[in-house]
Amino acid sequence: MGRLIHFEIHVDDMERAKKFYGEVFGWSFQDWSEYAGMPYFGAVTGDEKELGINGALMQRQGAAPEPGQALNGFACTMGVEDYDQTEAIIIGNGGKVAMAKHALPGMAWQGYYIDTEGNIFGIHQPDENAK
Repeated sequence: MGRLIHFEIHVDDMERAKKFYGEVFGWSFQDWSEYAGMPYFGAVTGDEKELGINGALMQRQGAAPEPGQALNGFACTMGVEDYDQTEAIIIGNGGKVAMAKHALPGMAWQGYYIDTEGNIFGIHQPDENAK
């Protein structure tokens, strides 16, 4: 018990958020709004046989994060095969750099971005040669 099994990303514009995460990471979405009683779309993030979890986009119930505000919640990080290509797709789909690509020496390349809804997320490319 205690293992992370689901995540929720709070969004202002559901269609814009679905487009962003669908284009950037290839996620697909299932409408679970009837069960949730609000706009709520399950996010299928990959093949069930691969390591990872699924989550959801849900309608934001309060104020969006302010630009420049310190992170005050969880940040989800997605594993990627090609950091630079993924960053280009993020930027091309309206995302912004929050913390530039940096090495986790001997482990990976890591960086953080702001999605179209003002949320911070990370990307992580394993690379033993990162320095």
